[in-house]
Amino acid sequence: MKELFSLFLLLFCLLGPVSAEDGSRLWLRQSTDAHAQITAPHQSPTLNIAVRELKQAWKGLPVTLVLKKDKQLSSEGFRIRQVNGKLTVTSPSETGLLYAAYHLIRLQEMRNFGKPSETDQEITENPAYDLRILNHWDNLDRSIERGYAGKSLWNWEELPGTLSDRYEAYARANASIGINATVLNNVNASSKILSTEYLEKVKALADVFRPYGIKVYLSINFASPMQLGGLSTADPLDKDVIAWWKRKAKEIYRTIPDFGGFLVKANSEGQPGPCDFNRTHAEGANMLADALKPYKGIVMWRAFVYSPTDADRAKQAYLEFQPLDGQFRNNVIVQIKNGPVDFQPREPYSPLFGAMPRTPQMVEFQITQEYLGFSNHLAYLAPMWEEFFDFVKPSSLKAIAGVANIGTDTNWCGHPFAQANWYAFGRMAWNPSLTSETIAEEWLKQTFYNEELKMKNEEGLQTDSAANSSFLNLHSSLKQMMMESREAVVDYMMPLGLHHLFAWGHHYGPEPWCDVPGARPDWMPSYYHKADKQGIGFDRSHTGSNATAQYPDSLCRLYDDIRTCPDEYLLWFHHAPWGHTMQSGHTLWDELCYRYDHGVQQVRNFQKIWDLAENYIDAKRFKDVQSRLKIQARDAVWWKDACLLYFQEFSGMRTPYEVERPIHELDDLKQVKLPIDNHECPTPKMLNERR
Repeated sequence: MKELFSLFLLLFCLLGPVSAEDGSRLWLRQSTDAHAQITAPHQSPTLNIAVRELKQAWKGLPVTLVLKKDKQLSSEGFRIRQVNGKLTVTSPSETGLLYAAYHLIRLQEMRNFGKPSETDQEITENPAYDLRILNHWDNLDRSIERGYAGKSLWNWEELPGTLSDRYEAYARANASIGINATVLNNVNASSKILSTEYLEKVKALADVFRPYGIKVYLSINFASPMQLGGLSTADPLDKDVIAWWKRKAKEIYRTIPDFGGFLVKANSEGQPGPCDFNRTHAEGANMLADALKPYKGIVMWRAFVYSPTDADRAKQAYLEFQPLDGQFRNNVIVQIKNGPVDFQPREPYSPLFGAMPRTPQMVEFQITQEYLGFSNHLAYLAPMWEEFFDFVKPSSLKAIAGVANIGTDTNWCGHPFAQANWYAFGRMAWNPSLTSETIAEEWLKQTFYNEELKMKNEEGLQTDSAANSSFLNLHSSLKQMMMESREAVVDYMMPLGLHHLFAWGHHYGPEPWCDVPGARPDWMPSYYHKADKQGIGFDRSHTGSNATAQYPDSLCRLYDDIRTCPDEYLLWFHHAPWGHTMQSGHTLWDELCYRYDHGVQQVRNFQKIWDLAENYIDAKRFKDVQSRLKIQARDAVWWKDACLLYFQEFSGMRTPYEVERPIHELDDLKQVKLPIDNHECPTPKMLNERR
């Protein structure tokens, strides 16, 4: 370690200090002094952006690029050809040419294209999905549900007259990674968003986003005909309700001709829906779909539903939606969370995927870290999404959505590394076969590496080979840190299939003992962990809730048998004895202790890795990440001590000798109450004073 530090010190002296940055440029940090020559078929707002981006940033060979249309690809696909020293970019659409421009710049930043070459090069890209959409859980008062990076970007009070520069910067960032749609408001929607006043505000944003290929969608409140239209009912089969929605759709498209459609949360967590009128989800969705169909609009109908009617909340979406297969209109897409409960650090995939072959489905990922430490913890989520695609074929889905982690913070996402999740979502939505490691490599090189440092290393101008090697070693270490980060969070929060052990209300920090009088049982951690003297875990096998029966036969058999169930899902599917022998040979209790401890040690190692990056990264972003890693390390110990001390009261077993001893008392931890709600992230001061 001493030798490695000396090498970093030497490199710092050779290169000098790194210029200051604040994270506002995201991964779009390329220089803008290229003066490349670009030939385009004609002028338009979208093509002008593509030409401008390439003129400013393209420094590869040749310096003259030709943009032209080619109908042989999918509408947003593109082809980049370098033949006989001539570079040609083609696409059937202007938006496709814009995506090609950003991809070409990305390849340049990765040093993968545009170098002198004796051989011809060709790249063809087609998006996996026509709809690649961000869902903003932003409220009209600019608060954000599960928002941990400041207020909402959308300043509704100033719209439509005042347009922030951040609106175009937001559209540019999304276009650079292929995101082509956005839902502006929270799924717990206010009907006010559909008022004439607010539609004019929405139009102002749509006008900014349009040249970047981004369509606007809105979350709607199913009871809007009552709340906004003054009707006595919102029954989807009522003729007056049907007529109201048709008039509203006509008004929307008159105002915003390329409006995308509606996102609907219905009959979930108190939101109104068709079930309130003894109608099905299909009947409710179809009524809206019919209103939008003349304008080619779509309805994204969320399958996030749960009620106390079944003993297992994880089964509810399947029970409500699977019988409706084939009953939805063709412009309805059922939007399903990746797991059957609620964006937990690890869940098996939702069995509803693949169970409705006659119904278009889309997956909903959560980019914002509601259950993974908010913007205080480093958790690169692409490995989680990659894990999902190991079970669900990308080709079986119609579209992909992500709950955004974007706010008014200067760096957009709170934690500098949280930008990687926005970036990774866009890249995976475009091409789900990309590996999480490849995406991490792309993001790191574009986000943190200093241009001068890159050039010196890549052009061989760095004379000290040992220092040069140290730079490469650091790059590898940072990438590995990202790749391990989500698993570390799983280990120090809820390993082996444990889930929903979070504090009441805001979901930050551990509270496995939580018991709120009168609250719904499925909002309590004990509903999920079911710890007792015999063991721990939720029995979803055939001897319990039989949730395993919702999975295909091969997985049903695998998960149903405690002897074959993978360790990572053991306590999701089984109430296992404390002395159960794990695949490692440890007892369940010992394995639980080792996993919690491993998570703590990993975060401490992340601190060491990051500290070695100080000489390569601007001081502001370096200190920001360093400070958040300190919080994460303390939080990891908090989680470990709280969960193990609490569960030890049931197991009655000793902590293995190798595991770090607790530094807290359980009674003290039970008194911790953070003064936050579900719209904010706890500050370092709050966490330092946690009582």
